[in-house]
Amino acid sequence: MGDLDGRVAIVTGAARGLGRCEALQLASQGARLVINDLGVKRDGSGRDEEPARAVVEEIRKAGGEAIPHFGDVADWNDAQSLIRTAIDSFGGLDVLVNNAGFLRDAMPWNMSEQDFDDVVRVHLKGHFCPMRFALSYWRDTAKAKGSPIYGRLINTASESYLFGNPPQFNYAAAKAGIVSMTMGAAQLLLKYGVTANVFLPRARTRMTDSGPLAAIFRKPEEGFDVFAVENATPLVGYLASPRAERISGYVFIVWNKEVKIVSRPGIAATFQSAERWDPDSLHEALGPHFEKLEPVKDGYTVPAA
Repeated sequence: MGDLDGRVAIVTGAARGLGRCEALQLASQGARLVINDLGVKRDGSGRDEEPARAVVEEIRKAGGEAIPHFGDVADWNDAQSLIRTAIDSFGGLDVLVNNAGFLRDAMPWNMSEQDFDDVVRVHLKGHFCPMRFALSYWRDTAKAKGSPIYGRLINTASESYLFGNPPQFNYAAAKAGIVSMTMGAAQLLLKYGVTANVFLPRARTRMTDSGPLAAIFRKPEEGFDVFAVENATPLVGYLASPRAERISGYVFIVWNKEVKIVSRPGIAATFQSAERWDPDSLHEALGPHFEKLEPVKDGYTVPAA
């Protein structure tokens, strides 16, 4: 018996890496799963149904229930079909974990329009489309019931949205949008009994196994593997569980043996003027403040272009 027995969950991008581990985590807690994955390569090219089928079989062999779905999460009709598949196959939807995505990193002066559009599409629109139909289902169900229901929305972002990793203008922008959308969903859904949270996993996946981040995420030859995906996914299982009913509207960083809660943006300083600002008065007010500060340089270390 698990704390998600009888619950129905969807995990997108669930055929490999983080998504696969999330699906196995939820299945171990008793959830019935819809395993969504196009089976694309790291850069989004190609299609292959076998990886998703393999995860379904893995869950079934362990005594769980799972079915595959091969739709494109950033396609309006496919996303609607994904939510409908869970409802028609298992009788409802309780948990949606959005994880699908791919990378096409490049310095901004080398990034193509297609690479920007495709990455923003799969991450940002690929989170929104399943959310749109899940949120509609949860809202309609709660209103028909006349009382709150059970629902958990868990979205995947990245610390790249915080640090603005230079080769990831497309990816970082999409992840920032995911955080904003999730915060909006949290505000809308709480009265219906549905929580919405974001987690930022530091994990070694196909998206970190090459390029400038590969050295950071390299698997150690011995000792504890701080970037193993298995370190991150228990948080997904917890946020999906009944015990997390009071946790909504939060952003978590998880890796190693550590969980951090990201604070909301706040006002660092306020300056006022008796008259309308002009460049001179602005410099008089702001100049002394910034003389004490350095330009912001936060971010991952990347090779010079």
